[in-house]
Amino acid sequence: MSQVNLNSQINQIDIDNLPRHIAIIMDGNGRWAKKRLLPRNFGHQEGMKRVVEIVEASTELGIKHLTLYAFSTENWKRPKNEIEGLMKLLITYIRNELDKLIKNNVRLNILGDVTPLPDLAKLEIRRAIDETKDNNGMVLNIALNYGGRDDIINGVKTILKDVELGNISIEDIDNNLFSEYLYTKGQPDPDLLIRPSGELRISNFLLYQTAYTEYWFSDVLWPDFKKEKLYEAILDFQKRNRRFGGI
Repeated sequence: MSQVNLNSQINQIDIDNLPRHIAIIMDGNGRWAKKRLLPRNFGHQEGMKRVVEIVEASTELGIKHLTLYAFSTENWKRPKNEIEGLMKLLITYIRNELDKLIKNNVRLNILGDVTPLPDLAKLEIRRAIDETKDNNGMVLNIALNYGGRDDIINGVKTILKDVELGNISIEDIDNNLFSEYLYTKGQPDPDLLIRPSGELRISNFLLYQTAYTEYWFSDVLWPDFKKEKLYEAILDFQKRNRRFGGI
């Protein structure tokens, strides 16, 4: 798309009606590579370029929270060499982009249990979280070893411990309190969930948090999901009437 058309898209976006929180299921890297007779990890490498582009575009627009589904609890079933490639890409992304995240006032946050990740990946994650912890611009959530069901179960276990310890009572538990026991604590629920690749499911992603999220599906594979598609999704979101169960 030409710069003129991109500018036209941006000018149509109502900056006062942006989704506060956008969540994206980054899907289609493997199929993108297969169509080109390339190994799957080539698709992941190309998909990482889209991560950089979409993070930058979201920051420029003024999106406050962006969540990217990078690696699910189910992804451990994939071939070992693919998993190793994904972990190396994660390390490369942090090393290459950390200075830019700091410059753009982005705070990195992780959703999920990173305990099983390789030591070097955990080291880079901790470094990035520490070096961006004081940033107060966009929050970039990377969902790693994340599963929506695990998120809920872990929240239940933790809240039960607090009940046992007397920190809270059962009567205290409501939607607002329970949300503080999830990985997304302190953040608004997603207003917009984007899934490229033609799949029409949410794949165990933010199950509790997306109760009233607007979904936007695209046939475009993630490595081809450039910022004009993000703008298209936002423009479509801004045309919707969100009633939250009302009239």
